[in-house]
Amino acid sequence: MATGIQVTFDCASVDRMATFWAVALGYVKQPPPEGHDSWEAFAATVGIPESEWDKMSALIDPDGAGPRLLFQKVPEGKTAKNRVHLDVNISKGVPADQRQETVQGHVRKLVDAGAERVEILDEHGDYWVVLQDVEGNEFCVQ
Repeated sequence: MATGIQVTFDCASVDRMATFWAVALGYVKQPPPEGHDSWEAFAATVGIPESEWDKMSALIDPDGAGPRLLFQKVPEGKTAKNRVHLDVNISKGVPADQRQETVQGHVRKLVDAGAERVEILDEHGDYWVVLQDVEGNEFCVQ
């Protein structure tokens, strides 16, 4: 059996990042624990000070297949190119003659959500676009 993973993003604005990545991946914000109407209600119940309620947010795959994404607030900004990045495989299973159009459609959606295009690559039969998310983290859409 494989070991499950969680992907954690250090960021300045957890809500902005969670909202962006929900659009990018079709994920949803993780619902609060059973018996609580909101994460704020849960935090109050377990004694987390209100000043810390904006320090984390999480997304989950509604189909239960992908890893949980955690966004945690940190004081420092991004300083260098990512050593690890996500590839958003939007064109998997799409006929070859429709892949570029499919990728570009998703890229437009992500740019509208705050991403920035970095580079378009079409090499060796593969087509992908490098983008930066709302806090400058590089990722690819293919």
